[in-house]
Amino acid sequence: MQWDPAQYLAFGDERARPFVELVRRIPADSPRSVVDLGCGPGTLTALLKQRWPAADVVGVDASPEMVAAADESTGVRFELGDIRSWQGESDVVVSNAALQWVPGHLALLPALAARARQWFAFQVPGNFEAPTHTIRRELAEDARYEPYLYDVDRPAAHDPEVYLDVLQRQGWTVDAWETTYLHVLHGEDAVFTWVSATGARPTMQALPDALRAEFVTEFKARLDEAYPPGPLGVVMPFRRVFVVAGRR
Repeated sequence: MQWDPAQYLAFGDERARPFVELVRRIPADSPRSVVDLGCGPGTLTALLKQRWPAADVVGVDASPEMVAAADESTGVRFELGDIRSWQGESDVVVSNAALQWVPGHLALLPALAARARQWFAFQVPGNFEAPTHTIRRELAEDARYEPYLYDVDRPAAHDPEVYLDVLQRQGWTVDAWETTYLHVLHGEDAVFTWVSATGARPTMQALPDALRAEFVTEFKARLDEAYPPGPLGVVMPFRRVFVVAGRR
């Protein structure tokens, strides 16, 4: 799958809010090293350098397109790498809206956390029963599309209680919580623009051109019905799950 950094940043402010909330809750004073796993185009990784200017900050992402778009003038280094096979270590390990793309990431969590010498923090979407996902899944099961989509990657995550339990059992002190943002989006097909840059992107890329156009038309129509425009824009509730774990 190919990611589009420009499309991903179409709602940059809204995507930044959970990252900022997560980083604010990491009580690290002066870490020597900080790693951002699944850093995307690195726009938010630069905020880690601002928070800890003396730290060696590294962004890691599996997408060549994302790494190529990253700006190292911010003082952050960027590397191509997969979360599942990452073997580094760091005082602080952060992952923002990336673990949901790692199949079976709950089983990977203890080994991943062990790479953090002080703090391990991540944020994942918790909206997989929202219309943005249920509509896409229903369409993907349609006989027209299912032959192309039965094995396409689908993001998934767990409730905060599940992550808290797994990491507490590994001896971590865990702060876990959730927040539902009410994003007010603007522009034509705003919700479709949002999801087509993230959760729906693998689905659409897997379809042949002619079927993709048909799928997109139906998807847009159903999203417009589920998220009707109001006088000030389209309100899209978005639940997020946060975890900050520290060494005891």
